[in-house]
Amino acid sequence: MANVLDLRRRIRSVKNTRQITKAMKMVAAAKLRRSQERAFAARPYARMIASVLASLVRRVDIYDSDTGEAKNPLLMAREEKRVTVVVVTGDKGFAGPFNANVLKATHRFIADHTDFDIDLEIVGRKGIGVLRRSYGLSSAAEDEQQSQSRQPRTRKARVEIVGEHGGLLDKLSFEKAAELSRTLIERYASEETDAVYLVFNEFQSVISQRIVVERILPIKEIGKPDIAVATEMEREEREEMARAAQSAGVSIQAEDTRQADEEAAKFGTAQVDYIYEQSPSDLMGALLPRYIATQLYHAMLESVAAEHAARMTAMDAATNNASEMIDAYTLTMNRLRQAAITKEIIEIVSGAAAI
Repeated sequence: MANVLDLRRRIRSVKNTRQITKAMKMVAAAKLRRSQERAFAARPYARMIASVLASLVRRVDIYDSDTGEAKNPLLMAREEKRVTVVVVTGDKGFAGPFNANVLKATHRFIADHTDFDIDLEIVGRKGIGVLRRSYGLSSAAEDEQQSQSRQPRTRKARVEIVGEHGGLLDKLSFEKAAELSRTLIERYASEETDAVYLVFNEFQSVISQRIVVERILPIKEIGKPDIAVATEMEREEREEMARAAQSAGVSIQAEDTRQADEEAAKFGTAQVDYIYEQSPSDLMGALLPRYIATQLYHAMLESVAAEHAARMTAMDAATNNASEMIDAYTLTMNRLRQAAITKEIIEIVSGAAAI
């Protein structure tokens, strides 16, 4: 059994750890507030561009009258044999089950679609580290990492990693998301892949999150997400996040955006004829890639907010556990000290009685 000196050292060590976890919790809470603001600020633009595209759809013949096929390749659905999965994880740890839940959804998707050839585009260092151990790089990705000239791709396995984007979320910008979306669009338009899925943590509020597998290509219906799988949070997780948010002064209520949503839904929907500087079909061709980039950017913003919420909750739990450990060590130390004092008193009394 540890002596009093050892217990004092442990208590001091745990107190230092508690100071670190408490500071990390407050930093995560501050970053969460900023991330929430960015995610909420991006929603009106995303809804507005969807309204503009929905307005254009009513004024443009998007299907060929002879063949019945979509004129724009991004609207053209094909039989899914080769698909691309964009996995959005975090760049850092200490976020509880955040990264594990996203990776679990990815592994489940791969296991449920054994008849597909799957290419992985991984965003976030944590996802890269885990998925690299399970699946290998494609030949094209290896050539790119070795700075060699791009060679014709030869598939080595059913599931391969075709792109890694570590650090992209550190200073996330629309340009970075648009660059990734251009790669996905080129791959889909050239029929290198038959569908693009996005796996991320959808964030509505601190206590309203879910892991979503969403198909972003082909575009099935503008303005309505094509959700393939959605996994809701457990009740215990919501309660833990609510307690952590309240102790850190973070609101647990989702922002009321009904008025902004209604305004965005009305934009460009009036039943009147517009005079376009370019033809409606040209506008449609230019806006559809931007619509995909907006979806990707918004998913990354929500994932960043969800990661900070998960880290805040994990650090709150660590702080509470440290406090409980300090109390347990203090109680044990006091018992040992009291036992030592009692032993000394008994020895003194016994010696006095012997005299």
